[in-house]
Amino acid sequence: MLDSKVCQKARLSRDPRFDGKFFTAVKTTGIYCRTICPVYPPKEKNVLYFPTAIEAANAGYRPCLRCRPDSAPGSPAWKGTNATLDRAIRLIDEGALQDGSLEKLADQLGITDRYLRRLFDKSLGISPKAYALYQQCLFAKQLLHQTNLPIIQVAFASGFKSLRRFNDCFKTHLKLTPSQVRKKGQSASNILQLNLYYRPPYDWPSMQRFLTKRAIGKLEWCDETSYGRTFNWLGSLGHFTARHDSAKNRFIVTIGLDDLSHLKAVVANIRRVLDMNVDIQAIESDIEGCIRPLFPLKSGLRLPGIWSSFEAGVRAILGQQISVTAAHELVRTLVEELGNSIGDNKIFPSPESLAESDFDFLKIPMSRKKTLRNLAQHYLDHDIPDDLSTWHKLQGIGPWTIGYVQMRGQSDPDVYLDSDLGVKNALQKYTTAINSDMAAPWRSYLTLQLWNQL
Repeated sequence: MLDSKVCQKARLSRDPRFDGKFFTAVKTTGIYCRTICPVYPPKEKNVLYFPTAIEAANAGYRPCLRCRPDSAPGSPAWKGTNATLDRAIRLIDEGALQDGSLEKLADQLGITDRYLRRLFDKSLGISPKAYALYQQCLFAKQLLHQTNLPIIQVAFASGFKSLRRFNDCFKTHLKLTPSQVRKKGQSASNILQLNLYYRPPYDWPSMQRFLTKRAIGKLEWCDETSYGRTFNWLGSLGHFTARHDSAKNRFIVTIGLDDLSHLKAVVANIRRVLDMNVDIQAIESDIEGCIRPLFPLKSGLRLPGIWSSFEAGVRAILGQQISVTAAHELVRTLVEELGNSIGDNKIFPSPESLAESDFDFLKIPMSRKKTLRNLAQHYLDHDIPDDLSTWHKLQGIGPWTIGYVQMRGQSDPDVYLDSDLGVKNALQKYTTAINSDMAAPWRSYLTLQLWNQL
């Protein structure tokens, strides 16, 4: 439940730390806004507060064209309170209902489709499909505002199969037509630039150092203000560069993609890799209690993601029981030998290429080469290979590897890598034991804080 007095103070302050935590609907205009909207603030008697944009829309309000609620950082009020719902939302944002059915999504979550519908109805008051369509519309609105893509390209890039379906959904969910949002000329291009916002604080220097130390040449690039890489998403090849703009709490992201129908899922994954959706203040207030007896909390640390669970698994296997520097060299060699070229760069090797390789170019034990092939074959043999509950059956993959993939490949916020050498080395400096349970459900950020002590 939202406290109206707290919401009033937050919206009047226009503090960006509250951006995306709730939305303000104005009864006299029928519009809902972000807390940082630049217009003159309405009188309190004329406003209502909603925890999510979709609830404001369901109440009959349309999005503001000034502050653009579609650009608000993603921090639904339910995040962190229900792991199944949180995972369902992430999979839907990645396009699970664009190409698949509700039944298949429910199977992936290990629940029935009936229970999944009840979960959404209880938390949001809508069905999973309605949520997916609304998110597609908001993403389309962002593309109409920020790019010159023709409207039909916007429709396809947002996951719609036809222009008519797109127009109908857009008007139904946003109470606007695409042409009302689009105010400028149009030109076709598969190179796009989008503004992706987050709530401060964001310790970009720490994130940049972490990514730079592990960046693989020709696969990734990183400098003082930006991070980028090539990627493969369901067969679509692309690249992105995200430039940090601390003054406006955003990343300016340039994306090249050969199939724009996957754009929404790609953008969602970029947000995950750079940890833009989290409410870092809430997390830090929860974990500070178990950190304070040992060392001061480092504010703004974000969880650096890896593009996919498969890539995270390969990196983790190559990094078992060796230094970060040695693991980096092994991954670089793997990419150089087995990665397909995309211009002057490389794509991370596919499961097919690893399954067929003898890895003669890698100076690692035969058992570790076999583990790499087993993981690759697992991806070729299973419909849901990212289900980490099945990975323990693979020889050579233990709790640390699975935890690392959970933490960086899937951005699970509650992984405490107590068996990690870096965590052990960090804790050796202190005589007081740490109670990691106090940091739940944010133990990944506790792990990150300990890594930062090295």
